[in-house]
Amino acid sequence: MKYRTLGNLGWQVSEIGFGGWALGGLGWGGQRDEDSIAALKQALDLGCNFIDTAQGYGDGHSERVIGKFLKAHKGERVYVATKIPVKSPGDWPPSPCDRIETRYPEKYLRDCVEVSLRNLQTDCLDLLQLHTWTRAWNRHPTALEVLRELRQEGKLRGIGISTPEQDQNSLVDLMRHGWLDSVQVIYNIFEQEPQAELLPAALEHNVGVIVRVAFDEGSLTGKFTEQTKFAPDEFRNNYFAGDRLARTIRRVEKIKATIGAAEPDMATAALKFALKPRAVSTVIPGMRNTRQAQMNCSVSDQPPLSDELELKLRQHAWRRADWYKGKD
Repeated sequence: MKYRTLGNLGWQVSEIGFGGWALGGLGWGGQRDEDSIAALKQALDLGCNFIDTAQGYGDGHSERVIGKFLKAHKGERVYVATKIPVKSPGDWPPSPCDRIETRYPEKYLRDCVEVSLRNLQTDCLDLLQLHTWTRAWNRHPTALEVLRELRQEGKLRGIGISTPEQDQNSLVDLMRHGWLDSVQVIYNIFEQEPQAELLPAALEHNVGVIVRVAFDEGSLTGKFTEQTKFAPDEFRNNYFAGDRLARTIRRVEKIKATIGAAEPDMATAALKFALKPRAVSTVIPGMRNTRQAQMNCSVSDQPPLSDELELKLRQHAWRRADWYKGKD
């Protein structure tokens, strides 16, 4: 496993991190805790030392599973990033008309921090991220002021935001003005926009970059077909609704042809593409079992994606707006 620096925090984190969404169970067709624990152990045995989770993953269940696991592995230094969702009710991502004091009020933020501290069985959170954002809040980011106070109180070490899917560049101004230690961003063979503005800004201002959705919710592993069915309660039924799955697969086939024999498989190429920018600190694919942990972590031991193949893959960028809202 190779390691990279997480921005101005200075932490040496594994370039393949552990994405903990599926550990929450909800939205992924169910997940057994024993499989989650086994996946975590396999990843740590292979050198992974960065785990990403959120209070919204199974209403805190992902955090609790990770907290239980880490309590049994206290001798190992593992960095855990978690997230606070915007307060309900309201749109996700927030509307520009929403008031930040309504969606991220101080008492709510403080209460959520205490919940995560209990769930993760720790007295200080490594990295606390706001789970979404709107650029309308950039001029008066009062929620970030509260997080700074909590950091001074010893409740957390780092402050970050996970980008709103349809407006990832909304965080650039916050990076420039020193509000953030990290950003969590969607970056993959389809979604390449961060390369233009967000990633250079992160590099310039020494902000850590955590890449999520490197596999485009599974499509960029190359394993889906037009007959692929998801569990009834999976969010991917919405993400790939209507003709979306078929359209995606047609594009994936073209990517496979571009990769050819240059990489062992498409999933490997997808992770290497996400790791290629110098600004990226870690990529956090989901790991539901030991096989996925083995496959994902092993990519770090391989040579990086060639400049030539990266350039060829750039032709597959696909602007799809906000697919997470589903298909009308």
